[in-house]
Amino acid sequence: MTAADAARLVSLAAIWGASFLFIRIAAPAIGPVATADLRMLIAGAALVIYYAVTGFDAQWRLRWRQYLAIGALNSAAPFLLYAYAALELSVGLLAVLNATSPMWAALLGAVALREPLTTKRLAGLVVGMAGVAIVSGPEASTRWLSIAAGLGAALCYALTGIALKRWGQGAPVRGMAVGTQLAGGVLLLPLLAIAPPASITLGVAAAMLALGVVCGALAYVLYFRLIADIGATGALTVTYLIPLFGVLWGALALGEPLTPARVLGALVVTVGTVVVLRG
Repeated sequence: MTAADAARLVSLAAIWGASFLFIRIAAPAIGPVATADLRMLIAGAALVIYYAVTGFDAQWRLRWRQYLAIGALNSAAPFLLYAYAALELSVGLLAVLNATSPMWAALLGAVALREPLTTKRLAGLVVGMAGVAIVSGPEASTRWLSIAAGLGAALCYALTGIALKRWGQGAPVRGMAVGTQLAGGVLLLPLLAIAPPASITLGVAAAMLALGVVCGALAYVLYFRLIADIGATGALTVTYLIPLFGVLWGALALGEPLTPARVLGALVVTVGTVVVLRG
């Protein structure tokens, strides 16, 4: 990994860690449905413009069914669940819950794909779940539904990995990015008609633009560049850093307490993720 690759990796982790900050700002103001749907539509529109300028063909007519199916699982469902969880949970806890996705993937892989669940991976699962318990401790008893929503969103990402192995073959990776964003946005439009956003302030509008353009479109461009340069496995190391950035952004921007339990829990989840992914 070159210095430029390392810089892209850290930048991507910082951006995706900040996505939970922007969700935490927007969701209580305009509601979970509007937060989830608008972020997908903004990101999708930005990627459409970018691909039009660069001449990339997303193969819409050939791949729209794949984009729709994966968009529901990888974008619409988890984004809605995270936006709901953000009504109550801190930025740091949201980022930590997101980091459990590789752990869910290991469990699902063992069940659905008959992948071996090694002793090392099992140890990583135990460590990771212990980290979640440390971070969510005081909030678990009163906000268990929001915590379950965050874990459910991470589970959706794990399910996406299985779905892509079975039904995503042949689809261009960049096409999957724009296709799933737009498909997810279209799927939530009926809900948006039922629960339209309240008046959007300048701060909320800025958060939504950052969530869609920076954390969506720009982040995907960085991610694909990393995959091209260091491979998919190397790019996955971004998962290790997101919880730490989530805790940091919550403390800096919203004054969330940087308690020893929150920092320790984020570190423990990161260790568990590393063990699972390298097991």
